[in-house]
Amino acid sequence: MKYGEKYNIHGYKHNGDLYKVWDETIFLDQTDEYYVFANNKIKVTEKDGRSWRTKEPAITFYYKKRWFNIIAQLKNRGIYYYCNISSPVIIENKTIKYIDYDYDLRVFPDGSYKVLDKSEFEYHKKIMNYSKDLEIIIEYELDNLINIYKNGDPPFNDETVKYYSDLYKKYSEKNKKNTSI
Repeated sequence: MKYGEKYNIHGYKHNGDLYKVWDETIFLDQTDEYYVFANNKIKVTEKDGRSWRTKEPAITFYYKKRWFNIIAQLKNRGIYYYCNISSPVIIENKTIKYIDYDYDLRVFPDGSYKVLDKSEFEYHKKIMNYSKDLEIIIEYELDNLINIYKNGDPPFNDETVKYYSDLYKKYSEKNKKNTSI
């Protein structure tokens, strides 16, 4: 993987259905724990064919072994985090792939947070027959994600997000210059 390479994102459900596709994200970096990508105003297509564009730049941390991914949304009012409980990421053929397990954690600039989509989790757990072991992993990782946030561990801090945001800005500026020649 190389800095600046473009990837697609495919979100699946437990039954194997592709439920959401993001057209493009840019590879920035990786650590032992996660890959870092960035995008801005990209097209997202839902399972039913509806599409929309994201509204702001975002830095996403896709974990290699953890059951979540973290999106830092760079809004005018501050950094919001949208965290998906999901399978560890697989990257193949320039596509980021993961299984979404419904629960989301929303973190606000004022420090508050909210767990979202519990009813969606309960519904899919029944109709897709999540195993007891899978349910335990999902609940454990949700708790773990909340603790990482409460501790202010990366990427839940301004320094980490600013570093990658600046890296993405440099990429974007360079890319604009190269396309205008």
